This record gives sequence, C-alpha cells and structure tokens, in this order.
Amino acid sequence: MSYFRITLVRSGIGLPKRTQGVLKALGLRQRMKTVFYPVTPEVAGQIMRVKELVAVREVDRPLTKEELKAERRPDPGFYLESAVPR
Repeated sequence: MSYFRITLVRSGIGLPKRTQGVLKALGLRQRMKTVFYPVTPEVAGQIMRVKELVAVREVDRPLTKEELKAERRPDPGFYLESAVPR
C-alpha cells in the first residue's frame, strides 16, 4: 500500500477559511510539518485544494517520528577521529 507524504511548505494565514479548514483537516498546523495518508481519492481531493501550499510525494510506508527527525538532522560537516594530545 502506498501513502502520500504531505509537508506544509507555505502558511495558510490570510487565506479563506475553507482553505484553512482543509489544512486543519489534513493535520497540518505549522510549516514544515509532515503527515502521511493512504492514497485515496478523498485525500487527493483535499491535496488539490491546497496544492500551492504543500509538497507531496508518494512513498511505500509512513515514517515514524524518530525517522523524520533523523532525516531532518544535518550532517555535522566534520568528524573528530581522536582528540589531540596536549
């Protein structure tokens, strides 16, 4: 079964109440929040309502909260192999 990975990229502030209601129904309350829903025509219709505000990808399985957090964590940029003797 495949899932939609929906991430809110732009805020719904200042948009009509109907659009804000769709975001609320999808569970997108703050920017860069990611939710997963099964691929259904109902969810696809909701996505089409807010297509300018969200980024959508189709994935095989939903990620856990820990996996999402690890995915956002940047590389440190360097690795410390051993301490310098002093």
